Amino acid sequence: MREREALQRVVAVAAIIPVASGLFGILFGLGGVGGDSLSQISADSHFRYLSGLLTGIGILFWSCVPAIEAKSRLFRFLTLVVVLGGLARLLGLYLTGLPSAVMMGALAMELVVTPLLCLWQMRVAAKAADAAAAGPSP
Repeated sequence: MREREALQRVVAVAAIIPVASGLFGILFGLGGVGGDSLSQISADSHFRYLSGLLTGIGILFWSCVPAIEAKSRLFRFLTLVVVLGGLARLLGLYLTGLPSAVMMGALAMELVVTPLLCLWQMRVAAKAADAAAAGPSP
């Protein structure tokens, strides 16, 4: 139970990052990441759209916090989405060079932190399933 609660707390805190980043991107567009006033309207629109998706991913991670041991399917799906985005960002790094420190931090969240949280969630879910199978303790 203690490990389950720790995982819930860490996921709740970690989900702040995509929600805050997504909201920041929605509110400030490309200008929020150092773009100049000549940024194309189309690029800004796309950035805001992607920021909305990022916000939604964070909110969905938050929805996993209650009864986190029972949310394996959604947690794994969200992890897949995040990792795929991270792999796309990694390809961009290869093709265009090193982005800002903020983007490198996002890459670490996408390819390291989120998969580790998924593995932890799987462990908590397995322990909960074992405890349920064992029945109530006397």
